[in-house]
Amino acid sequence: MLLSGALIVVAALALLPGFAMRGVFTAAGLAVELLGLGAMARGHMVGEKAAAKLGASTQMRSYR
Repeated sequence: MLLSGALIVVAALALLPGFAMRGVFTAAGLAVELLGLGAMARGHMVGEKAAAKLGASTQMRSYR
């Protein structure tokens, strides 16, 4: 998560009135982060398999 996003989340948590709402907000945020991490990992694995299938002799770098 980017720093600006983290600061927005902390500000939003401070503005939420009750602990129950803060907990729900935090759980939803963690769920979104986990879904994003899973999508990134899956995309990376699919990219590696596609490169191997096409006969690439070196591994692909995800940061290109």
